[in-house]
Amino acid sequence: MEFEEESTLLFEKVKLGQIICVYSNLTESELSNAPLKVQNFFTSLKVEQKELISVTPEALSLAQSYIDEKVVGQTSLDDCIHIAVATLSKVDILISWNFKHIVNVYRIRGYNSVNLRSGYSTLEIRSPKEIVGNENEG
Repeated sequence: MEFEEESTLLFEKVKLGQIICVYSNLTESELSNAPLKVQNFFTSLKVEQKELISVTPEALSLAQSYIDEKVVGQTSLDDCIHIAVATLSKVDILISWNFKHIVNVYRIRGYNSVNLRSGYSTLEIRSPKEIVGNENEG
């Protein structure tokens, strides 16, 4: 796995209570296609290590706005829903391994432009490497 080291460090931070895993019912359905190691990690989390947030009609509307504004195409609707739910829930950082549709400076600017024009706050979007990287250096 390309990001195995960063993923492992990120998961350790969650286990240590340094990061709370905020997820939606969409994330839950996507987990069924995830590697068994990821599924097992997620199910092993204690209640205080994770927080479930819901996909609301407002989130679906905001997600569609990203597509209408051509930040990404219609095939990226699920990615847009993750971003909208995170925005509306005011999560500190959305962490993703999706560099094509999410962790991409032009896409991030697009999502945040739509957020601001729609009256929402901007969303920090980062890769796991940006969250756990360089901790063992220096």
